Amino acid sequence: MLQRLRTRIALAGPLTVADYMGEALGNAHQGYYRDGDPFGANGDVITAPEISQIFGELVGAWLAERWQSLGSPTRARLVELGPGRGTLMADALRATRNVAGFHAALDLHLVEINATMRVAQKRAIAAVAPELQPHWHDSFASIPDDAPLLLAANEFFDALPIRQLQRTGSDWRERLVALDGERLRFVLAPGPSPLAALLDPTLGAARAGAIAELCLPGMALAQDIAARIARQRGAALIVDYGHATPALGDSLQAIAGHRRADPLADPGNADLSAHVDFAALARSAMAQGALVCGPTTQGEFLQALGIELRCRALTKSADATTSAIVEGGVARLIEPKQMGTLFKVLALVDKRSAPPAGFHAA
Repeated sequence: MLQRLRTRIALAGPLTVADYMGEALGNAHQGYYRDGDPFGANGDVITAPEISQIFGELVGAWLAERWQSLGSPTRARLVELGPGRGTLMADALRATRNVAGFHAALDLHLVEINATMRVAQKRAIAAVAPELQPHWHDSFASIPDDAPLLLAANEFFDALPIRQLQRTGSDWRERLVALDGERLRFVLAPGPSPLAALLDPTLGAARAGAIAELCLPGMALAQDIAARIARQRGAALIVDYGHATPALGDSLQAIAGHRRADPLADPGNADLSAHVDFAALARSAMAQGALVCGPTTQGEFLQALGIELRCRALTKSADATTSAIVEGGVARLIEPKQMGTLFKVLALVDKRSAPPAGFHAA
């Protein structure tokens, strides 16, 4: 992958940060997300569903309640973006199998580009809901748009490519990835960037050297999801790490072997991500007619849905070792110094629906 990028830059010039991320993560032959299993203790990242089964159970309960709020339609499209090993969806389906009519109404669709993960997802879902046959897609755009939508996206938006702008006195210039001998390094474009017009006005007073980020694919995806919800009704739950209000800073990071790495050092072999701008997602969704709820913190959301009650139920008759594991997982999800505050939750629902559990309307 590094040689591929060197050649591309040598032939066509520096890459935008978005193009660099797109190649490093999604290249059909060598992209990080295209093959293998990056999740869990033996991978590079551990996500909330892998930390505690309660996370997926509560997401499932939230989605089932949204289905009921729609009048329990006989057909609904259940979608997950970036399902990982299928853990979240399996826990969600296991927790809702006794909700009358819910599973029978579902048409399950998963957005996943990794062939290895598709196998794991199929296995996980078959173990708890063999009656549901998933349909896989490379993108949200190919999912049929003819039924109410119930969508979950956990740590999906943070991996979408970003553009970075750096303040240089009176203007903003785009940050690019260029060659420095055999290595890659960041440089600035020679002139002002027209993308500055898309920045939130509150960032206009930034000092020289400040970095602002734009996730254009994330904003477009939020628009597409919201437009479907406005047309067909439904709800979407977006969980990720990021900031609730517009913020400055270079948040591009690489994780390899559960440790921070240089984002430019080993493309294709490290997980690249950036903080999600929830305010931008909210604006994009509202423009398409969806009701936006949140963002709220992950800790507040899970507590509102009863994570502590569920924890007590699971540990009531468990041995000390099991209880410690369950309680430790819950603490990791909700404690402010762990994932509870950094991670945010945003909901998109149709305007005919009441605000869902855990939220107040924006």
